[in-house]
Amino acid sequence: MTNLGLESSVVEWVMEYPEVQCVLESLGIDQSCQGKSLEFVCQQMGLEPHFVLKQLHEVIDDDSNVNE
Repeated sequence: MTNLGLESSVVEWVMEYPEVQCVLESLGIDQSCQGKSLEFVCQQMGLEPHFVLKQLHEVIDDDSNVNE
């Protein structure tokens, strides 16, 4: 499980877990977002932050299972 959360910036997510880029792109989230938190970006875009967080965790979990 990741130590990143809604308060973490989108950039932190991409740097720590590059595999989340596909989720961010599919949702139209700019990966630079000028250091804004994932929660802030989601709210600005009208996305449910916890839904986005769940999707990111699923990609990370799937990727870690493949590498085991």
